[in-house]
Amino acid sequence: MFPTMFFSAVLAFVAVVILFKAVRMVPQGYEWTVERFGRYTHTMSPGLHFLIPIVYGVGRKVNMMEQVLDVPGQEVITKDNAAVRVDGVVFFQVLDAAKAAYEVSVLEVAMIALVQTNIRTVIGSMDLDESLSQREVINAKLLSVVDHATNPWGVKVNRIEIRDIQPPRDLLDAMARQMKAEREKRAQILEAEGSRQSEILRAEGEKQATVLEAEGRREAAFRDAEARERLAEAEAKATQVVSAAIADGDVQAINYFIAQKYVEAFKELATSPNQKLVLMPMEASGVIGSIAGVAELAKQALSNQETRPPAKRPPPIGG
Repeated sequence: MFPTMFFSAVLAFVAVVILFKAVRMVPQGYEWTVERFGRYTHTMSPGLHFLIPIVYGVGRKVNMMEQVLDVPGQEVITKDNAAVRVDGVVFFQVLDAAKAAYEVSVLEVAMIALVQTNIRTVIGSMDLDESLSQREVINAKLLSVVDHATNPWGVKVNRIEIRDIQPPRDLLDAMARQMKAEREKRAQILEAEGSRQSEILRAEGEKQATVLEAEGRREAAFRDAEARERLAEAEAKATQVVSAAIADGDVQAINYFIAQKYVEAFKELATSPNQKLVLMPMEASGVIGSIAGVAELAKQALSNQETRPPAKRPPPIGG
C-alpha cells in the first residue's frame, strides 16, 4: 500500500513539473528565445505558449521595451589638450531578440564600452570651446556611429545625450575671468558709443542754437534798421515841415529844433551812470526862450489852420 501511494505521489509531482515546463506565458514587452537541446529554434512573443518538456526549453528572456543606459563619467582629452570629464545616457531598444541574445555576450556592458570609446573619439577631435558649445553635434555624431555599430546586435539606438562636460577647476576659473573681461569690454564699448552719441547730439544742439541765435540777431538787426529808417523818415519829414515854415517867414520854427536838442543833451548828461553830481553853467532864460518860441510856433500854426482852407492830409510816415 505504501509503495503504491509513494509512486503515485511521484507521478503526480512529475506531471505537475512537466505541465509547468510545457505551459509558458510571456509577459508584454518581452520576448523569450526557445532552444531545443541547447540550440536556438524560434522566439516566443507575448502570450501563452506550449513547449515539449525536456526537448524544448527557454533560452533568454529579452526586454523589448526602450531602455535607458547610464554611461559612467570618464576623463577625455580634447584637441587642445584640455582634460574634461564627460558622462551621458543612451536610449536604445532591442528589435531582434535572437541577435541581442546570441550575437553579444552582455549587451549593456558592450554598449557602455562602445559609447565611451566613441565619446573619446568625437570629443578628442574637437577644441574645448567647441565641445562645450556644440553638444548637438556631438550627440549626432555619437548616435550615427553607435547605431551603426550595434545594428548586428539587433539593437536600435534612439538617442545619445551628453549629460555633463566638466572642465578642470583651474580651467573654469580662467574661463570665468575671460567671460568677465569680455563683458567689461562690451560694457566699455557700449559706454564709449553712448558718450560718442551724446557728444554728437550736444554738438548738433549747439549748432542749432547758434543758427537760431544768428537768425535772431539778423532779425533784430533788420528790425533795428527798419526802425532807424522810420525814425530818419520822421526826422526828414519834420525837417521838411520846419524848413517850409522858415521859408514862409516863420523864424520861430527853428527854435523847435534848438529846444529839442538842448533838452535831450541835458537829459543824457543827467542820467549818466558815471556821474552822481552835475555842475555846469546854464542859462535858464535861453531854454525858456526856446520853449516860448515853440509855444509861439504852435499858436501861429493854429491861427493859420483857422484862416486857411482845409488841405489834403499827407499820408502817414512809414506807409
